Amino acid sequence: MTARVVVLAQDLIWADRLARAVEAAGAEPVRVASLERFETALAGSDAAIVDLTALAYDGVTAIERAHTASVHALAVGQHDDHELRKRALGAGADRVYAYRKLFEDGPATIAAWLARPAGIEA
Repeated sequence: MTARVVVLAQDLIWADRLARAVEAAGAEPVRVASLERFETALAGSDAAIVDLTALAYDGVTAIERAHTASVHALAVGQHDDHELRKRALGAGADRVYAYRKLFEDGPATIAAWLARPAGIEA
């Protein structure tokens, strides 16, 4: 069965890049650009990826919603925004990666994250 991964990103380039990385990792991406659609898409999803730097939604709140729904979440953001990265981890993100990491190694990074044993934090 193919994993279903909700991709929450406002930026069209990153939304496309993340969705393609999810596909290359062997999973099915579900692209959304708002917190409301994200919450709806969490039902029936196996995982979520949240772009933290959007202006249209609060990425940390999205991570909290995924955590509440028992959906593992990976976040992506600026490498030098340590405070936001800490907040995302505190909200329940399994990992927070810099844009560069997912740009350079997105499919392999996402595949490894999705392959983690259930119930084990990445």
